[in-house]
Amino acid sequence: MALTSTPERPVPLREVATAVKGWVERLGAIWVSAQVIELNRRAGAIHFMTLRDQTEEVSVSVTLSTAVLDAAGPISEGMAVTAQIKPTLWLKSGRLSYECFDLRPTGEGALLAQIEHLKRLLQAEGLFDPSLKKPLPVLPRGIGLITGKDSAAERDVIVNTRLRWPVARIETRHTLVQGPYAAGQVIAALEELDADPAIDVIVIARGGGSVEDLLPFSDEALVRAVAAARTPVVTAIGHEVDTPVVDLVADLRASTPTDAAKRIVPDAREQLDRLARVRRRLAGALMGFAGGQAAGLEQLRRRLALRHPLRQFQADVAEIGVLRARLRQAARVRIDRERARIDQATALARSLSPQSALGRGYAILADAAGNTITSISQAGIGSSITAQVTDGTLDLKVTDQTKENHGKHQSRQDR
Repeated sequence: MALTSTPERPVPLREVATAVKGWVERLGAIWVSAQVIELNRRAGAIHFMTLRDQTEEVSVSVTLSTAVLDAAGPISEGMAVTAQIKPTLWLKSGRLSYECFDLRPTGEGALLAQIEHLKRLLQAEGLFDPSLKKPLPVLPRGIGLITGKDSAAERDVIVNTRLRWPVARIETRHTLVQGPYAAGQVIAALEELDADPAIDVIVIARGGGSVEDLLPFSDEALVRAVAAARTPVVTAIGHEVDTPVVDLVADLRASTPTDAAKRIVPDAREQLDRLARVRRRLAGALMGFAGGQAAGLEQLRRRLALRHPLRQFQADVAEIGVLRARLRQAARVRIDRERARIDQATALARSLSPQSALGRGYAILADAAGNTITSISQAGIGSSITAQVTDGTLDLKVTDQTKENHGKHQSRQDR
């Protein structure tokens, strides 16, 4: 009901705000079509989004929970959506706000959400693992090309490939590149080229287009066929910013069809220039090596020993002769020294021997038993003894004894 008031009887502000809140909330939750022009994700459970009418300059601020935002899939600014919102008025601030209870992408946004869901599914299976990527051949024998007939992508790949490597052999398979039948035709062409042992790399190329145009290259069956291919696959779909799902499983993603041509074959002119540089470096290295060896040989040739080989031999023979003479002289000196030492030892031994004493008039006395007599007490008067002299023995009989006592001689004669 309408509120009545006069300057004398004003209505309290709380009643007005409460009435407005009732009028606003009477609208209830309603589905609206709009475009997301701003999305502010917060760390907490509540996020803020600005929606704008798709034809008029009308926008509202909307709050939504994390659960609603996650359930909507990948939401980005500029995406068209259908949202269930409910307006409400906050009494304390008098601020009108809208709360979103459900959010669904529409049109291109819905396609992007489907593509994102497929990406998450395949990533969970491990099909995007970099370890699964196969290396491209350095110089392919045969190149398979899957593209639209008479398309700019076909021309870019073929022309740039042959500009870089004129003898490149390209096997082309024409297919639809958009529409509901495109994915099936691309799969059939891929399987045919993959079964050909002469094809070393396969290129799937298409020019730019909208999300709907490029949708066949995010088809799950095509993505799995590319992942299962034995031959390395290069994709060149759309422009640099376009990334269909097939790009994520391909062994190499080229930004454009021209870039694909640069990736699959080397540049013949660059290779010839590189070969010429290598040849020049190799020739320089060989010339330097040969020059060094020639200089070394010249130094060896100049050495006296190599110019006159026998001279060194003769010098060695002369040196051996000198050493031999020195050895003989040293041996003679050593022998003479040792002989003199032996003679001295012999003379000394002879001077100390009993035979030497006998030669000077001494004799060795022995009794009848052969015992040496060193004292007169060993031979009594009348006993027989022998005396050994230098040239024989004498048989003697003791007839007298004389004993020395303190320098005086005592004699006793047998009567």
